[in-house]
Amino acid sequence: MASVAWGVADYMGGIASRKAGPLQILVVAYPAGAVIITLAAVVVIPGEISAAALAWGATAGLIGAIAVALLYVALSRGPMGIVSPITAVMSGSVPLAVGVFRGETLTPLAITGVVLAVFAVILVTREKSEHRKVRLSTVFISIASGTAIGLYLSALGSAPADSGIWAATVGRWTSSILVAIAVFIFMRSFTKTNFPWQLAIISGFLDAGANAVFQLASQRGLLAVVAVLGSLYPATTVLLARFLLHERLIRIQLLGVYLAFAAVAALALG
Repeated sequence: MASVAWGVADYMGGIASRKAGPLQILVVAYPAGAVIITLAAVVVIPGEISAAALAWGATAGLIGAIAVALLYVALSRGPMGIVSPITAVMSGSVPLAVGVFRGETLTPLAITGVVLAVFAVILVTREKSEHRKVRLSTVFISIASGTAIGLYLSALGSAPADSGIWAATVGRWTSSILVAIAVFIFMRSFTKTNFPWQLAIISGFLDAGANAVFQLASQRGLLAVVAVLGSLYPATTVLLARFLLHERLIRIQLLGVYLAFAAVAALALG
């Protein structure tokens, strides 16, 4: 459920960012998501509010704001079918490494997933056709975004098991405040005409909901497995981009996308 919601949110956020810019979208999407997740935390899924939950939530919010900003920049600069698999591989690999550091054991299948992930990143960035060339800077931004997302998921998964979705809630409010400050400092003008309000708000709802569902899942399973399963979200983004935006990938890039999905599956099963 989290991966599907994240995938749709990324698609909508990417489209909206092409019309108004990443910061403008985030400053609308994040508070909208914060309101929804707060209502859920109070009414639907109550949990224990502790110092640890607040600390992990604030940490996650700081990292999450950076991660999503980088993701929206990458999605606004390159094809979704390229950006999303790269971020998925990185966002799944980082919690896996955290899990290993905590003492979880890597199986041969998981090691195979790591190897596939490396080859996937290489293949999806290859391009012979000049008009469809993916800039190296976009690749680096995608990798940075995926790494930050992985750290964000690791922070959420480290919150106390009895905290419900409070870490995700605090994280979303923290991110909202940071984005608002960034907009105030760096943005000189705000798009007032044809602003994609619906895309931004629905994207915020879905992203916040996915975070809440992920935190609940991480309380019931191993972080490495839950995080990697959550990073299956590009499957939704790629399918939406393929059928709604009619994005085309050359064969070697398509192979890279398949390898990325195979890597995520191998990491989860391993």
